[in-house]
Amino acid sequence: MKKLIFLVSVLFVFSQCKTPVAVEKKQENKIQDSLIVVAKKPKLVVGIVVDQMRYDYLTRFWDNFGDDGFKRLVEEGFTCRNNHFNYVPTYTGPGHASVYSGTTPVGHGIISNTWFDKKINKSVYCTEDNSVKSIGIANEAGQMSPKRMMTTSIADQNRLHTQFKGKTIGVALKDRGAILPAGHTANAAYWFYGKDQGKFISSSFYQKELPVWVQQFNASEKADSYLKNWNTLNPIERYTESGQDVSRYEFGFIGEETPSFPYDLKKLSNENSGFDILKTTPFGNNLTTDFALTALEEENLGADDFTDFLCISYSSTDYIGHNFGVNSKEVQDAYIRLDQDISRLLSTLDKKVGKGNYTLFLTSDHGAVQVPSFLADQKIPAGYFDVEAFQKAVTSFLGKEYGVTDLVKNISNNQVFFDYERLAEENINRTDLEKNLAHFILNFSHVSKTITRSALKESEFSTGTFSLIQKGFHQKRSGDVVFMLDPGYIIYPEKGSTHGSALNYDTHAPLLFFGNGIEQGETYQKTEITDIAPTISALLGIAFPNGATGNVLPFVFKKD
Repeated sequence: MKKLIFLVSVLFVFSQCKTPVAVEKKQENKIQDSLIVVAKKPKLVVGIVVDQMRYDYLTRFWDNFGDDGFKRLVEEGFTCRNNHFNYVPTYTGPGHASVYSGTTPVGHGIISNTWFDKKINKSVYCTEDNSVKSIGIANEAGQMSPKRMMTTSIADQNRLHTQFKGKTIGVALKDRGAILPAGHTANAAYWFYGKDQGKFISSSFYQKELPVWVQQFNASEKADSYLKNWNTLNPIERYTESGQDVSRYEFGFIGEETPSFPYDLKKLSNENSGFDILKTTPFGNNLTTDFALTALEEENLGADDFTDFLCISYSSTDYIGHNFGVNSKEVQDAYIRLDQDISRLLSTLDKKVGKGNYTLFLTSDHGAVQVPSFLADQKIPAGYFDVEAFQKAVTSFLGKEYGVTDLVKNISNNQVFFDYERLAEENINRTDLEKNLAHFILNFSHVSKTITRSALKESEFSTGTFSLIQKGFHQKRSGDVVFMLDPGYIIYPEKGSTHGSALNYDTHAPLLFFGNGIEQGETYQKTEITDIAPTISALLGIAFPNGATGNVLPFVFKKD
């Protein structure tokens, strides 16, 4: 009876067919092929974080780019044009941790590059770890690890999913740019030590010694080859998308009378910390690409069916922005040259891993403000916050209101940290002190907002600046009163650019997806930096990072 029902069912299906069997077979094969494309995981995921890249650098310098770098990513991949950081502070450490963990400092705990540790009463660096040894260098520069990051990264989840068969390598000039993305289970993370060495180093957290290929790369004197003249790649008169070559808004290098092209880096290196001068030139990014491509080859990344991760952070753009400002010729030249690095990377990936075998995303760890003195000259409200005057005012307030001046242990990262022991000794109510001090600070010149620890703990903010502060506030690690500055006002010298605020110039970052499984297109729908990790996790079919709070972006996936 069951056989008869099955036969009738088959005959009914064929009776409904309105196309020849050959066409049906062709359609069936097409469906199967499309299913194979969807089911096929990339052999390699390449994550690129461009340090201090504002979103508008893509559009502002577009006509200067070639066809095979940024333009290829945009025209063949998917662009999220309204992508933002959803927390403050917008610094390098939190940025890299948030991109790869899918959560904000409230979850991963990297609340800044450096912060005041209330337990040990001193400032700590986000990746410092005195329990490990330097590898490749005979000083403390290699005593680094991701131990202060409290959650997993996408790369960690991939390692767990593949039973550690998928590799993870992190590469950057900055230690935090290599370590935090690669996560806790990485095979290795490498960063650049300049000064008199000019080489990539690592930590015993990952391995006992540098692999032979890293030793050979360092011995090749590749870094030394970049101590040469830095002139604009194209004729400088074509750099019409940036300001004057010489301006009072730039620092430049020690030993130069004016911050203007060309720069003799070999000569200048003696007064600018040796090989460290490369960090503040596009050649630092060139060197990063050289090392990343060597890692790709020597570690056989993307060579088998277990997905690998190559985490690349381009740090030089940040150093250049801090030194010369976002409107400088130097920044424009850096992005024109970075475009060539992206092209070189994509070309090598096509050859070594194969087109369609890798997925790449590109974003930033934060943006940057125009130099406030430049903005002020254009009659735009902007300026500088006098931190010393602020600290003196806080001390004076405490003395007048409470009769003691040592109730505050530290003021940093726009946060005030109380001395709880002194509060107990003086029988001062912490909540009352929070409110009174927050009110006083709000009336200080160029402070726009204040909020207390109690308010952040007892309320949930879904929109606005307080929501961004809350997502960047870690109950154990953060302070007791948080304050924000007026738009355009920064704590920085009166030259060069910086970042850290909740304003659009710091939060608006590029987000490009490209390669295996990625649709061609764009969206103006708002996306957030914490969406990257869940989206890549969904593409790979792996568990999300354990603290992830972002959303999957289904519209970036190929519809075939």
